[in-house]
Amino acid sequence: MKALIIDDSNLARQELKHLLKNRDDVQVIGEAENAEEALEKITDLKPDLLFLDIQMPGKDGFELLQELEDAPEVIFTTAFDHYAMKAFDHNALDYLQKPIKDDRLALALEKAAIKIRKRASDSKDKNVLGLNNQVFVKDGETCWFVDLAEIRVLEIMGSYTRIFFKDQKPMIPRSLNYMESRLDTEVFFRANRQQIINLKYIKRIEPWFSGTLKVYLKDGEEIEVSRRQSIKFREVMSF
Repeated sequence: MKALIIDDSNLARQELKHLLKNRDDVQVIGEAENAEEALEKITDLKPDLLFLDIQMPGKDGFELLQELEDAPEVIFTTAFDHYAMKAFDHNALDYLQKPIKDDRLALALEKAAIKIRKRASDSKDKNVLGLNNQVFVKDGETCWFVDLAEIRVLEIMGSYTRIFFKDQKPMIPRSLNYMESRLDTEVFFRANRQQIINLKYIKRIEPWFSGTLKVYLKDGEEIEVSRRQSIKFREVMSF
């Protein structure tokens, strides 16, 4: 696993590098002391894993993740126990409290290795996000790491897109057309002008008016597929 350490404390970076130096499952490929430097190195080095401090001058760890279209796996490192994580839904891979203990680090790296292997076996196109990808979502003061496999519907809301997963429905500042261009078409289908659906969440399909279709999702939601998209759906899903 190629790892990038992001922390404004040089001492904290050196301590973590010392803990990692004898491990053969992770390679530290770089370090950054703030969000701006981290953004450049993430783009250039393309790490599999981030060790990310939450409290940093300027942009904090959450704000950094918000700027990434497809976040690598992230292990948060923090000097604080709970308050920094209050806004964070527990879909994070893991977080380590400083000073970091070797056994907790080993457990976090095991989790990371599993997720990274799943990513490697997923998308044929690196620009396409599939079921094994995850996205970082921030809506107001609340943040989530969301596995795309958990998203059942994406719905246009002006210039924003509302994402439906579990019992959550945050909005992100991306158009639905942009989201459609990034999502794996074998999993996500544009049902109409307003909505994209995850095909894995379909419970049943019924003929509807004028040759259209109505899709019933596993959570009970009903989605009407436009006439043009109903034709396309039949072509894609039929033998």
